Amino acid sequence: MAITNERMRQHAFLSGLYEDGYFPDHVVDKGRDVLVRLCETIEARRPADLAALYVLTHAATEEFNALEAEFEAAGSEIETVAREEMAEAFWFVAMAYGFTEADVEELVATREW
Repeated sequence: MAITNERMRQHAFLSGLYEDGYFPDHVVDKGRDVLVRLCETIEARRPADLAALYVLTHAATEEFNALEAEFEAAGSEIETVAREEMAEAFWFVAMAYGFTEADVEELVATREW
């Protein structure tokens, strides 16, 4: 399924991580894919409220948690810059889909980073 939200379709997810050589592109690609799937899921399921959105973002956050080992294997880690970039991406997704009351900390509450 392709993203239909024009704002999200044009968005360059995790661009700050791609610009920083410390973060391996092949692992950042997987994080970008998580965010794209999150957008596709939001569009397919149309969460009715914040609680339903948080269920989706928590599942996506778990996928980011699983990437930690891949970052480490590539000589990197999910550190301050990456954490902020990732959380900002979740917030941006929530805003783009009209969840303007979303709490960024709650969007990524299941994070281990």
